[in-house]
Amino acid sequence: MRWKLEHILKKGGGGILLEDDAVLAINKPTGLLVLPDRYDHTLLNLYDLLKEIFGTIFVVHRIDRETSGVVLFAKTAEAHAQLSTAFEQRQVEKKYRAIVAGTSHTDSDSIILPIIENEHGIRKMKIDTKKGKESRTDYAVMERFDGYILVEARPHTGRTHQIRVHLSAIGLPILADSLYGDGRGFFLSAIKRNYQGKEEEQPLLRRTALHAFSLSFSHPVTRENIVIEAPLPKDMEAVLKALRKYKTR
Repeated sequence: MRWKLEHILKKGGGGILLEDDAVLAINKPTGLLVLPDRYDHTLLNLYDLLKEIFGTIFVVHRIDRETSGVVLFAKTAEAHAQLSTAFEQRQVEKKYRAIVAGTSHTDSDSIILPIIENEHGIRKMKIDTKKGKESRTDYAVMERFDGYILVEARPHTGRTHQIRVHLSAIGLPILADSLYGDGRGFFLSAIKRNYQGKEEEQPLLRRTALHAFSLSFSHPVTRENIVIEAPLPKDMEAVLKALRKYKTR
């Protein structure tokens, strides 16, 4: 069954980043769930794929279906316990890359805004200064364009949709985010003057432009400091290439 996993990952631009007797790190393609969907158990997900191969596998953390990038699993209960504790105690450094719409007057900042589930919509979060849970995201501008920014986001807490909610709250919604942005795909015609496509235009990017770029943690067995990185996927690279060509300041 391993060929099936590798085929699915490769087809989506992902792959296995690290594997030993204790841990497994995967570059998850966009569109693939980490865990089974609570309503539709027929949807493809990493957990079920890995169970077919290893029998027992432990999810250490998760990222959204549309988000691509590094996801960490444990092969043993002991490794899972240690890694889970490291996440809970904020000993794991997580770095994300996001392409956002808008402008920022600072090169880096911390977003400290409490988050709570939106009672008017399942699976959607909101800022609530009275009832929300403590949440902090540091961000840094990596590249500026006319009306767009490539940012690196480092969440210090692990709230649902945290980066998406926080960036939207400060006026920097992630491209194509259907919950916290405009939800529209990114089209070349939107930034290229006098665009003339021969056929019906397809978006360069269809999903939330968020990528789990790296994880840094202490290996549960060797205690070695591990840094795992996943390169940006093709759709986000395509957007950046277009922005560099047509929207460079």
